[in-house]
Formats: sequence, structure tokens, C-alpha cells
Amino acid sequence: MFHQSMIQGSTDISGPIAVGAAVVAGHAALPAANGQAANGPRWVYAFGGGGAEGHGGMLAELGGKGAGLAEMARLGVPVPPGFTIVAEASRRHRAGQGGFPAGLAAQVEEALARLEAVAGGRFGGSESPLLVSVRSGAQASMPGMMDTILNLGLTDATVTGLAARSGDARFAYDCYRRLIQTYGTVVQGVGAHVFDAALEAYKETRGMTRDADLDAADWRAVAGAYRDVIEREAGEPFPQDARTQLFAAIGAIFRSWSNARAVAFRAVHGIPDDWGTAATVQAMVFGNRGGASGTGVAHSRDPSTGEAALCGEFLADAQGEDIVSGLRTPGPLAGADASLEAVAPEAFAELGRIADRLERHFGDLQEIEFTVQQGRLFILQSRAGKRTPEAGVRIATEMAQAGIISRAEAVRRADLPALADSLRPIADPDAPREVIACGLPASSGAATGVAVFTSDDAVRLAAEGVAVVLCRPETSPHDVHGMQVACAVVTARGGATSHAATVARAMGLPCVTGARMLRVDPAAGVMTVGDLTVRAGEIITVDGGAGQVILGSVPMIRPEPPEAMALLLRWAEGADEGVGD
Repeated sequence: MFHQSMIQGSTDISGPIAVGAAVVAGHAALPAANGQAANGPRWVYAFGGGGAEGHGGMLAELGGKGAGLAEMARLGVPVPPGFTIVAEASRRHRAGQGGFPAGLAAQVEEALARLEAVAGGRFGGSESPLLVSVRSGAQASMPGMMDTILNLGLTDATVTGLAARSGDARFAYDCYRRLIQTYGTVVQGVGAHVFDAALEAYKETRGMTRDADLDAADWRAVAGAYRDVIEREAGEPFPQDARTQLFAAIGAIFRSWSNARAVAFRAVHGIPDDWGTAATVQAMVFGNRGGASGTGVAHSRDPSTGEAALCGEFLADAQGEDIVSGLRTPGPLAGADASLEAVAPEAFAELGRIADRLERHFGDLQEIEFTVQQGRLFILQSRAGKRTPEAGVRIATEMAQAGIISRAEAVRRADLPALADSLRPIADPDAPREVIACGLPASSGAATGVAVFTSDDAVRLAAEGVAVVLCRPETSPHDVHGMQVACAVVTARGGATSHAATVARAMGLPCVTGARMLRVDPAAGVMTVGDLTVRAGEIITVDGGAGQVILGSVPMIRPEPPEAMALLLRWAEGADEGVGD
């Protein structure tokens, strides 16, 4: 049950457009829930409005995302309100060949009513439409492996209400076309490339090259073209009923637990297949509102080095999928014209305070997804961030020295035997090298291999014993099988928190992202830099620590173990006892 004593703050979201496109008046608290159904299990836990029905210890039930949101809501962190459907529901859905368990629909409807009261909008309403996202969330982090759908609740009728409420028809129809494309791909099985082709064809007829050139009328026309794509490819229309969208999306999120990339990821990382995934339904906030708006990913410490300093990336006037997909290369949090510090300085300062608080509360490096809507900061997720082995050692020792965790916990986290085996070679800094491109040092270490431009080619050559470097314009979850067999990864687009960077760090792969001078053409099997062409099968070296792509091979050396490793070894042997044990 939700208790009013848990209220730490408010989810009052004011401004020209707010959560669900509605202005919330006053300080609304989450209404009390009825709890478990009278004759059945409890499927839904609400959060936001200053409190939560769940808590951070409910990983098995709520998944990492849902448990984190509940805990942050209890702490008073500004999270958009919503509710989480427990992982057991996805297991029942799977066992029942796609049906929802008894009582789930009624509890979702009850949670929607409470969410409408907190957010001040109406789901499916045409005047103050409440829009929601539906996201997966397993017990263990599986970045990019399962699906997310944003802007649910938009229809031909509600999009006009969003346009009127926001005063920005371009924004409304941009959101609508994003929903149609994602829904069509995730729920109705239409290939994303079909939508991409439709958009490019439209821009060509209008003589445009950039999405930014399209106005409200253009996005409205694109939305119509996307609906036509769905009818043609899926043999059924895009649904014009918000609740139909929602329940179909929940089912699709449950099914994404069993998609090929998620199954492959679990096999590599030892995640049980029978866990299932929770599904979180959350009121939308909008980073694509222009002005002081945007989206980003922050780390409370540097995940590559372990340095105790806020770092991350920010993409102005964008929604979340823009930054993680790698289709647009974000900028830094601070120190640039389009950085968060420049665009929304108060939100930047607040993010720093929240990151420090969350790190101390959870006792670990935090990876924080956030959105800024017209200057106001919202935290969408916080979880233990992926880090390199070297960073892991530094983080563990510094947190133990600061009294955040015990020395015993620091030793346990570092997994010293595995670290000793996995200290990755680095390119000899004194050896000559022909650097052909520079990008972001997304994951440290270095490796040499033959260039390949598709994940299928990577798998084929790796099976023959060939060391391969996977080079892509950007990676997506469909490239995981190629990344699993590669010795290094390079992308022309994307930042240090893109899919390629996050997955490479988790796999311990050297990685360079955002090497914008590269032109990668997978179809032709070439990568060009100015007048230089690198063809499939040619040898290149990736220096992930320096952010360099090098033609040919470079001698490798073993780095010296970090000083923090020796300290942890002393703690492990009990030779350096004291405060913090």
C-alpha cells in the first residue's frame, strides 16, 4: 500500500506543456491504491507524486528500472509519475501464449486513473492528452536489448489537442510520427528501414536533406505516410484508440524478453531466461520542446577511468532514443555552446547534486538518464553504470576510503582474479602509428584486426579464427552478435553513452565512437576518410583509450596494474585493516 508518510516532495510540473501535455496545479500527491486485488495477486505498483508503493529492494518484482524509479520517488528525486507491472506478469504472459493474467487489466486501469490525477491529463483525451512511455526492465541491466515505446496515447484526435495545449504543432506532429514508427516496428512488426525510406522519399520530394528542415505540415504528412506504410506492410491500421495502443505495447514489451538479441545477451552474461521483464508505464516529459530542452545520459563518475567527476552527454531538443541510437552525436554536459550547462544551467547544477546523492544512496557509480523540458530536470532512470575493469578498481577503493562502502565490499566488487586476467593490452605509445580518424574514447584498451562492416561478416570470419574489428555507422541491438565476436568496435556516429559505447564497456571491448570523419558504407564494404579507402579485410588497430583508429597494426604492451589494485590486494589479504571494514 502507498502511505502518505512516504511523501518526500511533489510531481508538480508546470509550464506551457507538462507531463501528458497538461498543466498540473498545486502539489498533487499520489492517491492511495487499493493494493492487492481482492481475489488475486498484485500486478501493479505506482510511483511519483511524492511517493511510491514499491522500493529499491524489489528488483525481482519491479526490475532494475521500476525498483530504481520507486526508490528515487521515495527520496524526492524528480521522476515523472507512473506505474510498474511486475515481472511475474510477463512470465504468465509467456506461459499463456500471449494472454494477460486475470486481474492485470483492471489494475492497469486503476493505476491509469491515479496517474491521470497526478499528471493532470487524460489518457486518450483530446483536450489535455496524457501521453506515456512503456519501457522494459529486468533484474539485471540489459542495455538496448529490449524495446521501448514513447508518446503512447497520440492519435489523429489527440495530436490536435497536444498541438493546441503546447502551442507548437510541429512538436506535436513530430511526436506523433515518432510513435507511429516505433509502434509499427515494435508492436506491428514493420521493419524500421521501411519508415526510414518513406521519410527520405518525402524529404527528396520536398528538396530537403535534414529532419530539422521539416515544419508542422511536413511532419503531419510524414505521419500519414507512416500510417500508410503500416497498413501496407502489416495488413492492419495503426490503432486510433489509446488503450488499444497501451495494452498492445505492454504485450510487445513482454515479448521482447524473448527476442534473439536479448536471448543472446543473456547467454553471454549468464542471466536466467526465466526471470522475465517488468514493464514500466510512465508519463511523458519532452526534451524535444526547443529552447532549454533536451535529453542526456550522465555518470556520477567517469566509467572509463573511475575519476570522481560528473560526466556524460547531452543532446538539445531531442528525445531519449535520439541519443542512445547513435543517429545523432551528442555534446558534453558542460563547456560547449549546446551543452546542458549552457542550455539550462540550473538543471545542470541540480543534476550534479542529484548524481552525488544517488551515488551515495545506492553506493555505486550511477548511470542516469534524464530529460530537461523547458529548463526543468526529470530523472528517467538511475542504475549501476557499466565501467571498465580499471575504473571498477578505482571506484571501489575510493568509495571504501570515503566510507560509502566497506573494504570487504570493495574487494568483492573488484573481482581481483578476473581483473588480473582482463587487464587489456594497450597500444605502445612509443610505436609509430598512422592515425586515420579520431573519435571518443568510449571503452579503453586496444586491439588489431581486419575491418568488417556487418555483424554477419564479423561472425563468419570470427568462426574461422580471424580477429575482426566491427566498423559501423552506428550500432543497434541487432549488432550484438557481431560485437560479441569482435576484438574492437568503431562507429562513425554516436557518443560515449550510445549503444556501441555502453555495450562495448559491458563486454570489455576497446571502442571508439563518434569518429565523424569516417564514412562507413556497409553495402559497399568500405570505409573512407578523405581520399583514403579502407576495404573489408584490411588490418586496422583501435586504441580505445586514445580514441584513435589506426591503419595497420601497432605493437601492444601490457599496462602496469593500477596502484588501487595493490591496495585492494592488501585489503583482501587483511593486511591493511581499519575503518570501513
